[in-house]
Amino acid sequence: MELRIPAALALVVASAISAPAEEIGEATFQQYCATCHGLDAKGEGPLTELLLEKVPDLTVLTQENDGKFPMLDVIHIVDGRTGVRAHGGPMPVYGRIFSAEAADHGTYSAVMEARGRILSIAYYLESLQN
Repeated sequence: MELRIPAALALVVASAISAPAEEIGEATFQQYCATCHGLDAKGEGPLTELLLEKVPDLTVLTQENDGKFPMLDVIHIVDGRTGVRAHGGPMPVYGRIFSAEAADHGTYSAVMEARGRILSIAYYLESLQN
């Protein structure tokens, strides 16, 4: 029996081996999140002037959570499919976006790739905490 690894899963594994999660997370954050949260994640991205609600400073999550980084909450907010929505709703649902971008790799691979990207963003945000 031949073991076949879906292309998207192989890509996630290869990326994880070749670069730390924070580097992958930083690149993903800059591409998808920095327009609102800013390159420094302090909530002052170029689109904030167009938004009605204040974009949160993501560098103080640990400080606001009694010194513990709220990893699961961050994952749920970025994923968006759990019913926990940031900013009262205007934040894009990146779980769906990342899965849709990888959909041609198959359902399972798309889900794994989306989860890997979300986890990488969460690790990157954890590395930015004050």
